[in-house]
Amino acid sequence: MTSAAPEFVPAPIALGELLADAARQAPDLFSGAALPSAQTMRLFQVTGVVQDHRLVGRGSLFVARRGAKFDAHDHLAAAVAAGAVALVGEKPPADVGPLGAPYVQVSDARRALPYLAAAFYRHPSQRMRVVGVTGTDGKTTTSYLTHWLLDGAHLTGLSSTSGVYLGPQELPPADGHFTTPEATAVQALLARFAAAGASHTVLESSSHGFSLGRLDAVTYAVGVVTNLASEHIDFHGSVEAYADAKANLVRRSPLTVLNRDDPGFAYFAQAAAGAVIAYGEHEEADVRLLRVASATGGLDLELLVHGEQLAATLPMVGRYNAYNAAAALAVAEHEGVPLALAAQRLASFPGVPGRMQLVAVEPTVIVDFAHTPPALEKALAAVRPASGRLIVVVGSAGERDPAKRAPLGAAAVQGADFAVLTEEDSRSEDVDAILHEMAAGATLAGGTEGTDFVRVPDRTAAISHAIGLAQPGDVVLLAGKGHERTLERSGTTLPWDEVEVARRAVAEL
Repeated sequence: MTSAAPEFVPAPIALGELLADAARQAPDLFSGAALPSAQTMRLFQVTGVVQDHRLVGRGSLFVARRGAKFDAHDHLAAAVAAGAVALVGEKPPADVGPLGAPYVQVSDARRALPYLAAAFYRHPSQRMRVVGVTGTDGKTTTSYLTHWLLDGAHLTGLSSTSGVYLGPQELPPADGHFTTPEATAVQALLARFAAAGASHTVLESSSHGFSLGRLDAVTYAVGVVTNLASEHIDFHGSVEAYADAKANLVRRSPLTVLNRDDPGFAYFAQAAAGAVIAYGEHEEADVRLLRVASATGGLDLELLVHGEQLAATLPMVGRYNAYNAAAALAVAEHEGVPLALAAQRLASFPGVPGRMQLVAVEPTVIVDFAHTPPALEKALAAVRPASGRLIVVVGSAGERDPAKRAPLGAAAVQGADFAVLTEEDSRSEDVDAILHEMAAGATLAGGTEGTDFVRVPDRTAAISHAIGLAQPGDVVLLAGKGHERTLERSGTTLPWDEVEVARRAVAEL
């Protein structure tokens, strides 16, 4: 184990140097901007770039963004009072008035933020090879697998939904529970990895991260797309817009790794800026899965990696995880990890928190993050027992794509013998209304309420109910929350640990 690398704090940078660097990266954002005097640009030293006025400290450059609910221009004066030495915003200088600090107008503050942050941290993504991983399902597991394989030969960082690592050492989360943190946090984390000597970083890269500009100043070396299915339509507006957001990764990567068996392959292959490595069972795949067989505690794999045959074992269940492993192998092999070493590392993979995590064996209780209909279908197929029943606990999030609620209910009754429909971050929406939509989908799929499924709105009660129904030989899959540490309900954010809730329910039997 290595000791945790301290957070990297770059030396202060002159305001003029910072702005000039950002303007070189994104000239359209700074064109026509009224800049402070040359003397001011030299004298004012920036010690940090922040977009949250509550985080402003002495020497900060505060970037005022406009959001759906708030306008950070309202906090310019407070930022100066807290120590900000310069301000960036979208309003004309005449509209913000004298503030006691230099003010720079840009055309889009949200888009300017990542370039300012990258300039402040001296472009850390250009000092290492960044592997971006995106996709509807499997991107977190693929990110973990890729990090694990690369770290066998190179010191590698990881930023993902489930955790942040430098080599084998886990670090505190970069920025809340977002898959892709804010641009300032992304650049700070990359700088921390670079300062510690990492040659590679695996960066889980979400469609939100691309659409909101959080990843705009990241230089990618490799882009991986696991698959494409309908998700986040509430945010993107259409499947086409969702796919286009993810395609930003392949447009910006000299090398792209794609799932040859996924329907989205042709779209992403056409959008790719450089070479493409394909993986999957397709006969034209560069990293081809020749055999995937279930074994005790995992999978036995046979692959053909650019013509070289490779046998490997993976301590994970689910045929889809063979695809995640193939994607990771494709990256590792390209980045110089010997295939024999990669196979050894696969066999010792420690797993991903909240991804097919075994909680108990009598009854068998598994926690998984599957929260889309395709992911739930795959998860249920992966854990179905040879004998005994399969029971699933699943919900659908509020303020998120409502079109997936009925399909989730259908997938639950079609893939399991009994389903318990419950909450999953209902947020401001009524839980009963969400469950009504899920129940309608379950009914249309042939399920009968009371016989094939029930509704239990409280998630703790739902887990206890499902585990209480289990008999010897049964499997209970708790789907949707996985690694997440909060449960959002009616404007309240509650602490949550799905694994611990499940363990308590098993102990109470």
